[in-house]
Amino acid sequence: MDERSHDFLRELLETPSPSGYERPIQDVVRRWATPLASEVRTDRHGNVIAALHPTEPSDLRIMLAGHCDQIGLMIQHIDSDGYLYVQPIGGWDVQILLGQYITVWAEGGAIQGVLSRKAPHLLTNEERNKVPQFHDLWVDIGAKSKEEAESLVRPGDPATISLGYRPLRNGMAASPAMDDKVGLWVAMEALRLLTERERRASVYAVSTVQEEVGLRGATTSAYGINPQVGIAIDVCHATDTPGNDKKSLGEVKLGNGPVLFRGPNINPRVFAELEAAAKRINVPVQVRGVPKATGTDANVIQISREGVAAALIGIPNRYMHSPVEIVHLDDLNNAARLLAEFGATVSGEYDWTP
Repeated sequence: MDERSHDFLRELLETPSPSGYERPIQDVVRRWATPLASEVRTDRHGNVIAALHPTEPSDLRIMLAGHCDQIGLMIQHIDSDGYLYVQPIGGWDVQILLGQYITVWAEGGAIQGVLSRKAPHLLTNEERNKVPQFHDLWVDIGAKSKEEAESLVRPGDPATISLGYRPLRNGMAASPAMDDKVGLWVAMEALRLLTERERRASVYAVSTVQEEVGLRGATTSAYGINPQVGIAIDVCHATDTPGNDKKSLGEVKLGNGPVLFRGPNINPRVFAELEAAAKRINVPVQVRGVPKATGTDANVIQISREGVAAALIGIPNRYMHSPVEIVHLDDLNNAARLLAEFGATVSGEYDWTP
């Protein structure tokens, strides 16, 4: 991976971006994209749109969408002793959060804490055998009183688990919020690669907001761009760990290449062109079928305005929606190379009608 691009990935993963609170990470995206793109703008919803205009006249608009928001927590209540109670932003398995270090992103700055409940020794049999709910847990920031906590934190402040990028063996890396900061990285890396190539289409690399709470940013940005082709880049479940049912989920392995999806959410002509582009530049890909709407930005992009020729590229991800998501860096690189090849070779002459 290009060294500067790798630094950009680390910065994305170490910057907080709970859904609805994406401004810090969008500042990072704007700094990255401004020297590369023909135009960088932010819409009223908060989506950052980096446009690269064609080197040959063309009316083809391609949208590459990776969402910048991550699942997080929101402060809902401060009790009489200064403990904080939270509710989820996006989908969490609450048991994974027990014992995690938490950062509250308050107006005055980051505040460290831990998310916990009573020690195991003190749990009743009923409590021990019950799956905890969010109202059973609290965040301890070390405050001595309600007044001290309220001087630092307000209801509505977002929180995340402790962020951090950790390289692993064999080209893998672990971090919270790989979903979907790796997809955002792929879109912006494809933009960088396309600056070095002739283009017959306008390419819009979009850092979309609020995917985790309803695909909201892709809905508004796709409407504004009005692309003919829209490709979402998101994580997908790797099934190369114990206990996965490959008969239901397919066989997806880290390091074996990005995943090209097929199904009713995917335009077959875009899929064919992506597959052909992968073969031209010798990028390995994995293919997976999804017999319904995918639950990603591709879902709403496809049905924007009069319809968009949509596709979805997946980055294999272990332990999705946990503090320890794992990806393979080669899959990110290959996804960006594939999108750059696609963006540099298609033109307005293509017929995307299924």
